[in-house]
Amino acid sequence: MSGSERSSVSLIFTVLNEVKSIDDLLDSIARQTRTPDEIVVVDGGSTDGTVERLRAWNVASQAGLSVIVAPGVSISQGRNIALRAAKGDIVAVTDAGVRLDPYWLQYLADTLESDKSVDVAAGFFRPAPESIFELALAVTTLPDACEVDPARFLPSSRSLAFRRSWFEAGLQYPSWLDYCEDLVFDLRLKRAGARFAFVPEAIVEYQPRSSPRAHWRQYRNYARGDGKSGLFLKRHAIRYASYALLAASLLARRRSSLALVSVGGALYLRKPWQRLWRRRKIYRRSELLAAWLLTPLVRLLGDIAKMTSYPAGLLWRRRRYGPRRSWKSIPDNDC
Repeated sequence: MSGSERSSVSLIFTVLNEVKSIDDLLDSIARQTRTPDEIVVVDGGSTDGTVERLRAWNVASQAGLSVIVAPGVSISQGRNIALRAAKGDIVAVTDAGVRLDPYWLQYLADTLESDKSVDVAAGFFRPAPESIFELALAVTTLPDACEVDPARFLPSSRSLAFRRSWFEAGLQYPSWLDYCEDLVFDLRLKRAGARFAFVPEAIVEYQPRSSPRAHWRQYRNYARGDGKSGLFLKRHAIRYASYALLAASLLARRRSSLALVSVGGALYLRKPWQRLWRRRKIYRRSELLAAWLLTPLVRLLGDIAKMTSYPAGLLWRRRRYGPRRSWKSIPDNDC
């Protein structure tokens, strides 16, 4: 990289019973064109051999990986522990259960090194479905890169890098939050004045949830996290109102009401179907048709999971902090 100073880079992530998937992540770290100066992993108390696998890989690869075992910590608490241990000028964050593109770290680090006014390099993530259900879930729940508005994009902490000076200045993951912690971290960085750059070439791949039950559990947890942190109140209110209107229209049994429901449903599913169309050169027609038929069910299941769980998060926050407190005012050290 010409004309810019090379920074030290720390790679951090958390794990918990990931022995089945950890090799894919470690192999993708080994293939990086930009090697991290250190790797800090926080284990939440694995009992399946994950820690032993990490340590064995480090001995074999001499990659500078250290494992901190902290039984019972949440993802956000684990990331904060890793940030305290990391020494790099730049911190790259990812998750277990993913595979990093070989140029992932290079793209993120180059973005921060080539423009000192950029504080956060927001990478992207791409689903790698292995079944028709996973394909339907991917197109229903995740945008394609071409749909992203860089000015509004809030990166997942499975693909992110930022200057560690922000952590040293007091910005950290919300230790009181178990889900949606990366969104709150993004929002706090933005509120503090950090400048984000969208780096769609910095890709991580991951496998979507493989069953309706796992999908339900994931979106139930996400919605509870939204409620706990006070996020997306208007978005959730619109969802409740839309389904109330749907129920009223179906109960009315009028042709005009049913036509309205059909049109509204098609508009609601427009983006997932567009994403399937973009994949028409990758999948067979029979696979695309099966995924097309599944998307309404996937969307409905996720919406029900959100609507039944969001109030639980709101109630938790009200009981603990009162009705008006949100991520903006809850201190990071409140566990």
